[in-house]
Amino acid sequence: MQIPESWLRTLVDPELDTPALAHLLTMSGLEVEDCRDAAPPFSGVVVGKVLGVARHPNADKLNVCQVSVGDADALTIVCGAPNVAEGMKVPCARVGAQLPGAQGEFLEIKAATMRGVESQGMLCSARELGLSEDHGGLLKLRDDAVVGQDVREVLALNDSIFTVKLTPNRADCLSVLGMAREVAALTRAPLRLPRIAAVPALTKSTFPVKISAADGCGRFSGRVICNVNANASTPDWMQQRLQRAGQRSISALVDITNYVMLELGRPLHVYDLDKLKGGIEVRFGRAGEKLKLLNDQVVEIDGSVLAIADASGPIGLAGIMGGDSTKAGLDTRNVFLEAAFFFPEAIAGRARRYNFTSDASHRFERGVDFENNVEGIERATALVLEICGGEPGPVLDTVAKLPLRHAVKMRVSRARKIIGVPIPSGDIADIFTRLAFKFQREGSGDGESFVVTPPSYRFDIDIEEDLIEEVARLYGFDRIPADPPVAVASMRTLAESRRTLHDLRERMAAAGYQEVVNYSFVEDEWERDFAGNEEAIRLLNPIASQLAVMRSNLIGGLIANVRYNLNRKLDRVRVFEIGRAFLRDPGLKDGDLDVAGVRQPMRMAAAAFGGADEEQWGSAARSVDFFDLKHDVEMLVAPASLMVEAAPHPALHPGRSARVLFHGAAIGWIGEIHPRLQRKYELPAPVVVFELDAGPLLEVGLPHDHGVSKFPPVRRDMSYEFSENLSVQAVLDALNRSKAPIVHAISVFDVYRGKGIENGKKGLAFRVLLQDTQKTLTDAEVDAALAGLRGVLEQEFGAQLRK
Repeated sequence: MQIPESWLRTLVDPELDTPALAHLLTMSGLEVEDCRDAAPPFSGVVVGKVLGVARHPNADKLNVCQVSVGDADALTIVCGAPNVAEGMKVPCARVGAQLPGAQGEFLEIKAATMRGVESQGMLCSARELGLSEDHGGLLKLRDDAVVGQDVREVLALNDSIFTVKLTPNRADCLSVLGMAREVAALTRAPLRLPRIAAVPALTKSTFPVKISAADGCGRFSGRVICNVNANASTPDWMQQRLQRAGQRSISALVDITNYVMLELGRPLHVYDLDKLKGGIEVRFGRAGEKLKLLNDQVVEIDGSVLAIADASGPIGLAGIMGGDSTKAGLDTRNVFLEAAFFFPEAIAGRARRYNFTSDASHRFERGVDFENNVEGIERATALVLEICGGEPGPVLDTVAKLPLRHAVKMRVSRARKIIGVPIPSGDIADIFTRLAFKFQREGSGDGESFVVTPPSYRFDIDIEEDLIEEVARLYGFDRIPADPPVAVASMRTLAESRRTLHDLRERMAAAGYQEVVNYSFVEDEWERDFAGNEEAIRLLNPIASQLAVMRSNLIGGLIANVRYNLNRKLDRVRVFEIGRAFLRDPGLKDGDLDVAGVRQPMRMAAAAFGGADEEQWGSAARSVDFFDLKHDVEMLVAPASLMVEAAPHPALHPGRSARVLFHGAAIGWIGEIHPRLQRKYELPAPVVVFELDAGPLLEVGLPHDHGVSKFPPVRRDMSYEFSENLSVQAVLDALNRSKAPIVHAISVFDVYRGKGIENGKKGLAFRVLLQDTQKTLTDAEVDAALAGLRGVLEQEFGAQLRK
């Protein structure tokens, strides 16, 4: 929100300079993120009147002008502007003037000879003064400007513009009046409200209005004004204020509605009365209806969008933008002026659904004062009559349903406890009075409280904490001491057997991964591609049209991170994320983290692309694969162990995906992205990913110590043939269940397929480590232990010894 300081000071003029006023607003919660001059600090430019214009004797495109600047003698100035004419008043930079130049520097005007004619100054365009980019000709000043007067005074350039970064709850400050109320409350300076008088009706012309959607539109006010001159010029003072507030001048009628919106916070719309058919009806849209808007965009309307309609169908999106078919143009003679109140819930998110926003929707979806409809109409009517003329009819005010302003109770003891300062009750009453809050005091002493009824323009006052915030703001955040806490703080240690999410982050970082934080809302297509989810949880009010659903896994965001890096020529990417997924669970009730019907498990996921190692001379280059990522997963759970089993996943390669098991329970997936998705997302090589539930990773237990034997170990190898479809893990599980106590470890060190083994078979080579902590093993003990293992292989799996 841009606020010209000069406009603000017409309503409230505290005894503060510009920096102090900006600081005060910032410290009260209305952050002034920028304060700039309305124009560069040029000097030496005065009002000049062109007395005569003659063609330059030595140049076809130059003129020699005689210019009066209030001195006895006129100045001779060579000028090349195409619009220079005798009698016009223009900015004249005298010799010695300082004009804005490139990169913040200034250009000094000196007397110069141009093609044999001496020029004693310079006539200026708006661009040469740094006022705009218009350099098509000289800046024409108004006819009543005094010759010789400083141009900065004539154009009121000694002004500052505040850019205020408002929080979404402070819609009341989206106007000059709203900011003036705040300044008056903060400084106790008198507030001078705009003078708004009822404009008497000169005709009986009215236009019928019907509200069919009272839940969307609570109030609709309108007035017919006949015989206006829509082609009239917008006054310079209005154009200047609009420009400094960030609005460009369009036409007199549109400028007036924008001006009232900026001044009072009251959005208005003006219709060409002769283009309206029948009466106006405020209703929700109907399936199949389309509307061409003022921005030339054609949109489809459904039952969730509030529309303004006449007998021909929709003529505008309520609270968002008017339609092209009924807009007021330069040839308009009769207009219908509208001021309505739309409930924020009926407007919020609708403009973003159509990929645009507007000043009106920005205000209505946050809450607009529902009591200044008629005031807005009267203010706009007075300006229309002043600028465009016309004959107004009576104001028709249709009220269907208005918000109820519930009284909010604030306990004085509660306010003191939260703010941390014993603010006297009298000071609190004074603060509410300065804010124009109606209140009653109840009780006394520690039981004293204030019952406050918020005004119609303060939609953000709803609970006790809102009032406490207002007290703290006006009391002054800088007056609240930064005392150390008085409560006893005890350091609570975490059980050694339990990890934190930060421990997992450290392990991933140590493995070469970088953490990312992605949005929890994602593209609908990602849910179908990476989760096989056709019924994703949809957002009612997405921040962007493509981010419309809640994610049920983290893979889609990681793939987007990989693509982002690949597009910037990074050929090796390692990223991970810890965040929540959102899953439908109809039987789930409200809990600490979960909401009814939605489960929100914490997940950990990672993606790897490119070389398995950084490029180096010591080892051959190879791409990262399934087993590299499996190693990283095992590193996460160490010293515990996990298992993987082949299983299909909609986002993973059919032959290179596996379910991750921890203590026998499935906790996630690991695998290579499906080739179909690799092609769709334009990935030059496969991406390997894993996603795990984070909860089990935090409960891995402690490592167990084993005594070191003083006696030598015995190592034996044995090789058997098995069916190709047999799981190696199943064989290892069976061996470990039946092994003798002296068998220390069993591992597979080779898998063989090929010559010497028939089709449908595979060879597995096992390494068995035997050791006793009390004695040296004998051959008989070793042979007996191995015989037991061979019996398991031959009897349970029908394995045959390889020769």
